[in-house]
Amino acid sequence: MNQQINNPLLKFISRSVLLIWSVSVLYPLLWTLLDALKNNEQFFLNKPWSLPETPLLWSNFSYVWSKYHFGTYFINSIVVTLGSTLLSLLLAATTAYILARYVFKGSNVLYVLYIASMMVPFNLALIPLFFLINDLHLINTWTGLILVYAASALPFGIFVLVGFYKSLPKELAESASIDGCSDFGTFFRIMLPLSQPGLITVGIMTVLTTWNEYIVGTILTNDPEKYTLPIGIAVMQAEMQYRTEWGPLFAALLITIVPVLIMYIFFQKQIASGITAGAVK
Repeated sequence: MNQQINNPLLKFISRSVLLIWSVSVLYPLLWTLLDALKNNEQFFLNKPWSLPETPLLWSNFSYVWSKYHFGTYFINSIVVTLGSTLLSLLLAATTAYILARYVFKGSNVLYVLYIASMMVPFNLALIPLFFLINDLHLINTWTGLILVYAASALPFGIFVLVGFYKSLPKELAESASIDGCSDFGTFFRIMLPLSQPGLITVGIMTVLTTWNEYIVGTILTNDPEKYTLPIGIAVMQAEMQYRTEWGPLFAALLITIVPVLIMYIFFQKQIASGITAGAVK
């Protein structure tokens, strides 16, 4: 195996593949940034992928933030994303710990139901979901969106964390019990801190999914004051009608992309370790 890794040809091939992959990922981001600094005249007279002329139109970002209310959309996205992520983590961690550590009648069936729900297309539940949220008087509210997004992220969180909790030594819980720690104390003081890699993985996946979600948001909100960023981009395109302002539109896309990109860069090691941590018992 070491001979294959040290092979110069294999090194060249692997690095070439990684370089091509990196360029294919970074080029669209760079292209989006360059187009966000142009006006329509530069966009159409020059090629869309050409460099912007000076001075660079950084004002496109403030223009989008104020005129198209992206400041409000940004705050809505942050509140909904953080709320649904924290709620889903709390529910997934407690449920997964019980399913992994306690044997009771129907526990396997309950776990299978959670996992099976991941295979059901979410679009099938949109109509009954709307009537349910409407009956609860949660239409056009942060609470309604948070509850729906948290519930949709719950099966994946349980799937990841059950394997993680099964990989933790049982002796830790037994030692805590001997020292007089209750079940709640054992979970919150010992098991929950140890499950940090798995929690980070589930949390980041939930953030990415919630931040970019569009369909549920359009169904459960029709108040512009409650729109999230993906809905805001669609509304922005509709307001432009026949004359698309390409520079501000690309600036809006960057406002949506950059926060999750920064978060992924900082937590990429935790994502990888969290996915593999519970793979082997």
